[in-house]
Amino acid sequence: MSLNSFGPGSGSGRKRDGRVSSVALSRHKLKMSLKRGGPPPAASSGTAVMTTSLDSVQQKIPTVVSSGYDSEKPQGGRNNASIGQPKFIRSDMADVPVQQAAGSTLPLVITRKKGGGDSDDGNYNPFEHRKVEHPTSDLETFVHLLKGSLGSGILAMPMAFSHAGLWFGLVATFAVGTLCTYCVHVLVKCAHILCRRRKIPMMGFADVAEQAFLDGPPALNRWSRFIRFMVNSFLVLDLLGCCCIYLVFVATNVEQVVSVYLETVLSVRVWIMIVTVPLIFMCLVRNLKFLTPFSMIANILMFVGIVITFIYMFTDLPAPAERPGLVAVSEWPLFFGTVIFALEGIGVVMSLENDMRNPTHFIGCPSVLNFGMGLVIALYTLVGFFGFLKYGPDTQASITLNLPLEDKLAQSVKLMIAIAIFFTFTLQFYVPISILWKGLEHKIRPERQNISEYGLRVALVVLCGGIAVALPNLGPFISLIGAVCLSTLGMIVPATIELAVYHEDPGYGRFNWRLWKNSGLILFGVVGFVAGTYVSIIEFHAEFSGGH
Repeated sequence: MSLNSFGPGSGSGRKRDGRVSSVALSRHKLKMSLKRGGPPPAASSGTAVMTTSLDSVQQKIPTVVSSGYDSEKPQGGRNNASIGQPKFIRSDMADVPVQQAAGSTLPLVITRKKGGGDSDDGNYNPFEHRKVEHPTSDLETFVHLLKGSLGSGILAMPMAFSHAGLWFGLVATFAVGTLCTYCVHVLVKCAHILCRRRKIPMMGFADVAEQAFLDGPPALNRWSRFIRFMVNSFLVLDLLGCCCIYLVFVATNVEQVVSVYLETVLSVRVWIMIVTVPLIFMCLVRNLKFLTPFSMIANILMFVGIVITFIYMFTDLPAPAERPGLVAVSEWPLFFGTVIFALEGIGVVMSLENDMRNPTHFIGCPSVLNFGMGLVIALYTLVGFFGFLKYGPDTQASITLNLPLEDKLAQSVKLMIAIAIFFTFTLQFYVPISILWKGLEHKIRPERQNISEYGLRVALVVLCGGIAVALPNLGPFISLIGAVCLSTLGMIVPATIELAVYHEDPGYGRFNWRLWKNSGLILFGVVGFVAGTYVSIIEFHAEFSGGH
């Protein structure tokens, strides 16, 4: 540790004593400042800046300046138990100097280790410091949750039951749905803990993951940038995978209807290319406001189409004894991947919670999440059970493909839902392009940003079209996306986040029950990931080899 000389001295011994006493004084001031919870003291006039060596890495302690959010008043001192090794927190919402720690991409500020004397952290209410222009009510959030969770996946539920059996599928769907809902609870609860602990008003999914690693065991700090990158990457893969599935879905339904009236039958791959062309131009729209009318049209068409599908599905139902109650274990991974794909809406929950007028109503019992996901699970189970009961071994990847081809009403249903999914593509595409462009924008010169963004949009739509042409089998595709992306985001990541957040305070509980519980969730997610991916790849291989 070195310190420049303070003023003139009267000999080398006196200068050395002055340097030692100045170092001790600076240490004392810094310790007292951290104990009071304030910023480090500024160097006095005529005093040089002190540079310390911490593990051979020179580092300056930043000073927190005024926040863009409502700042809280000091709430008393801390005891010595709260002073320990530095931890790092997000500060992009607190307007502090940018510091890089553990390779993190976020602006960070040094703070103290979470521990025994942080009683004043519990008095900070992040919800009072949020500035949301148009906060949503509980009912509006409930509706948005339904819209985010009820999508094309509901049409694939009968196929999921065909890979589980009628009665096992009934029980397993409720079990997997409950597990998905619980993992959402875990994620949101950990976000609330981190917001209070680090005095941050709100966080997104990737923010929660990164902050949990920065706030967790020292061994995880260096992986904070990686976990943020991984969450965003899997979100992008999930949403782009859904876009590929949408292309296959639209092309398959249109091909069925058109083949009734045309003698020349075009393959599904050709229809995917045809459908991709107009989507290239639609996805060049950068303002979400201009896509709102298409969303309204899609919602109306989807609702009408599903109601008519229900009419067909509940007509002339056979006896449940005619369907297998349980199928071979080797088919279960396809069931798991499809149900996860259909039910998992974890990518939208943090944005919904951040926009609520009363965020505490989102989780708990009762709560918006419980009511919303309870209704979603009930609807998906209903469609899966009666769809498989109706069509049995002939169940297609989408229930609409089982509707009679010659029936005019059935043809209208196929086209209505195909148009609804077509319009939904542009909305689904908006999120991944936003994530990707946010990471690339600062690397491109301003005069080339417009053309670069349009080029990225065109390239991604063409990429989705190319993947859909290469893998036009809807069933394994749905299962693959569910197994790879949503088992990771929906189970593995939330469980890992809770282990990091609870590592030190309040701990893992008696007998380390939180450790065992989350280890089980991670294991279940990993098994679903590996098994679902393997079986989906086997299905694709069988298709390409002509054995499907």
